Amino acid sequence: MDARTVLAAIMALLTALAIAFAALPARAQSAQLPGFADLVDQVGDAVVNITTSSVVAGRGGGPDPIVPEGSPLEDFFNDFLDRQAPDGGPSPRRSQALGSGFVISEDGYIVTNNHVIEGADEIMIEFRNGVELVAELIGTDPNTDIALLKVDSDEPLPFVSFGVASEHRVGDWVMVMGNPLGQGFSVSVGVISAFGRSLSGAYDDFIQTDAAINQGNSGGPLFNLDGDVIGVNTAILSPTGGSIGIGFAMSSDVVINVVEQLREFGETRRGWLGVRIQDVTAEMAEALSLEDARGAMVTDVPTGPASEGGIVVGDVILSFDGQDIADTRELVRIVGDSTVGETVRVLVFRDGETETLRVTLGRRETAESAATPEVEGAPDGTTSSEILGITMSPLTDDRREELNAGNIAGGLVIEAIDPASDAAEMGLQVGDIITEVTQQPVATVADFQARIDAADAAGQKSILILIRRDGTPRFMALTIEEEETEGELVPAE
Repeated sequence: MDARTVLAAIMALLTALAIAFAALPARAQSAQLPGFADLVDQVGDAVVNITTSSVVAGRGGGPDPIVPEGSPLEDFFNDFLDRQAPDGGPSPRRSQALGSGFVISEDGYIVTNNHVIEGADEIMIEFRNGVELVAELIGTDPNTDIALLKVDSDEPLPFVSFGVASEHRVGDWVMVMGNPLGQGFSVSVGVISAFGRSLSGAYDDFIQTDAAINQGNSGGPLFNLDGDVIGVNTAILSPTGGSIGIGFAMSSDVVINVVEQLREFGETRRGWLGVRIQDVTAEMAEALSLEDARGAMVTDVPTGPASEGGIVVGDVILSFDGQDIADTRELVRIVGDSTVGETVRVLVFRDGETETLRVTLGRRETAESAATPEVEGAPDGTTSSEILGITMSPLTDDRREELNAGNIAGGLVIEAIDPASDAAEMGLQVGDIITEVTQQPVATVADFQARIDAADAAGQKSILILIRRDGTPRFMALTIEEEETEGELVPAE
């Protein structure tokens, strides 16, 4: 049998299979595709609609009429509606909002978003079977936008459990259930698009999904195929206000700890290390002789657990309680999940070597900033100088008051920056105060130059400087520019 005959036989077989599949009933065809009906039946009764109401300022207890701005009718309607209130001012009215949630225990604990119930004086829970119950607010955490509610029921309630979000992969199927746009119980499906998304919070760890999430889905569950909740639907990215396939659910890896604390204490109790930190860039790593650009660079250590444990400005935190630290977000999240009062090992990189310190954590919610006394500064009347494209002068008492830098001793104020310099490219600004160069304090321009000369002699390509801008410290790495000597062109003899 030649190749042409074999190919013809294969094509005939494929055609026959296609005809046979097309002849199957629609029900048989759909059986070949993944379905979610069984999953909906498994978990649907634990998903709830949430309606909140609150008293807000308004006019006449109802919606305001719509009249064109600047219209002759505008003043008439305003005067008329103001007269409806007994005191002549706006009369209050009740406003309603909708959201979603899910039951996590048979005795009636319910998880939702904080923004769903924020400011509400009445929270009503509607179950899939039409039963409605009034909910009590147990606690909220605005930092993760999570709230915990409680309802009383004569019968045990259907509930769902949390899964471990980090055990999943991009591309895994997920299902959203909730109350989109007030339409009632609704289901949408999609896949995990990404992990570790951050929107605006310090503790953000969002799962991105293309499953449809709309207004009203907030607070509802993101399920895996086992029926476990791996996220709490929170936000969407959309120019229209409707789903375009970019939705975000707070990871269960964050939510579980928050819910446990709200359930036990009615509030969160996060660990507090007591440092200001920033990410380590490749340039900073080179200036520090740090092998990899990772960890969290300490920029300030106010009075607190870190200072008592021996952490100092300039340390790079490489691991915390045995967990490697990739960046500042990871450190903030790990510390926040740690137990208040726990003593942990912190591995830092300092002066070219690693050192292990023991720090007893405080509580973030009750941490208070210690006032730092005013310090005397350099005498007035000093002149400015330019180095590396930066024109700077010592910090004087007058400039200290002007720049609200009463707690800074020494330092150099940036007066001007060459727009073509590395300093401008790295983001230095006029008014920044340079307090350290190569992790040593500077008070004069001569100090600055001496640090550069020492770094140049050691073969470093960049130096690390510590600045303060509006009271916030930050490290930056600057390239050491080599001056080229101009020569005369001499003809060859």
